Amino acid sequence: MSNQPAKINLLLASGNAHKAEEFAALLDKSLFVISAAPEKLEVDESGDDYYQNAFLKAKSYFDRFKCPLFSDDSGLTIEALPRELGVHSARFGGEGLTDQQRAQLAIDRLDQLPQDQQLERRAFFSAVLCFYLGPQEHFYFEGRVDGVIANQLLGEGGFGYDPIFIPRKMDGQQSFAQNPQWKQQNSHRAVAAQAASHFFANR
Repeated sequence: MSNQPAKINLLLASGNAHKAEEFAALLDKSLFVISAAPEKLEVDESGDDYYQNAFLKAKSYFDRFKCPLFSDDSGLTIEALPRELGVHSARFGGEGLTDQQRAQLAIDRLDQLPQDQQLERRAFFSAVLCFYLGPQEHFYFEGRVDGVIANQLLGEGGFGYDPIFIPRKMDGQQSFAQNPQWKQQNSHRAVAAQAASHFFANR
């Protein structure tokens, strides 16, 4: 008789099939079967931190689909601009901006500060995963990657703030956008996913 635990079928609280595929690659395939939700729901992500937003998203999708699922919330924090991005990263600068415009605005805001207030351009990406298996069964996992903000946009690929974030652990002073393979395996989401896989493997 095998001691291998039964796989957990999980919906990702998102209608984005590509994002579901990315998480399926990050999470332990022997533990989870991941699929995107059948439809995208509009969720009021009004929480004060990533944990609250991840919970709000997960609960909304659970109330709609009534099955085990997980959600994620993430953002960029620039240490010299602690209140400007973070949970507000996706809305930084207001509605209607492209990802590239938001990224450039972040550089511009940082450059407006005196050199001694830029805190060496230190920044970090954070991600929180909320595994919502039932109304009384929630588990949270956090990932973080430290780095610095580039002086200009680096690379054409990536999403969001990828072109301006240079992780400390990556060789060659490349941004997330310039090395998507490294990002896939070492990002804040990857760190959180690794923590989740470890927890459920030993549960």
